[in-house]
Amino acid sequence: MADPFSPEDKIAAFRAGLKNAGAMVSFTGIVRDVAAASAGGNQVTALELQHYPGFTERQISAFAQTALDRFDIQDVLIIHRVGTMVPEDPIVLVAVAAVHRRAAFEAADYLMDYLKTSAPFWKKELRGTQSIWIEPRTEDYSDKARWSLQHDTRDEN
Repeated sequence: MADPFSPEDKIAAFRAGLKNAGAMVSFTGIVRDVAAASAGGNQVTALELQHYPGFTERQISAFAQTALDRFDIQDVLIIHRVGTMVPEDPIVLVAVAAVHRRAAFEAADYLMDYLKTSAPFWKKELRGTQSIWIEPRTEDYSDKARWSLQHDTRDEN
């Protein structure tokens, strides 16, 4: 999705379609105006996300289906922008509905870990006259790796 979106409007529409959900967890990622400290902490004027149309959407749908299969959740909403964004623009929205809170929290966390490390996006921060390609951090890969060690939350409910 290249167009800006309102996380609040998307969450309200998602929630309106839910039945019997006792929990809904959402995460909204926002363009920072300063690069991470590990990247020098310089001023960020824009963020550019590139992708392969069609392929990227299929990968994100596959992540959503895996979360639906793995966790005891009812539904998932994932919106991820591409193109050029400026500080304070929403980049990504993940919302998860479930009967119980634990499954909703875990599924949302799982999805963000996979989006951060495995979704086919290429990110570039524009810092004044410089453009710097951004890669996932070592911690991002560690966060993702923990999911291969954890069990299915459907066993707990």
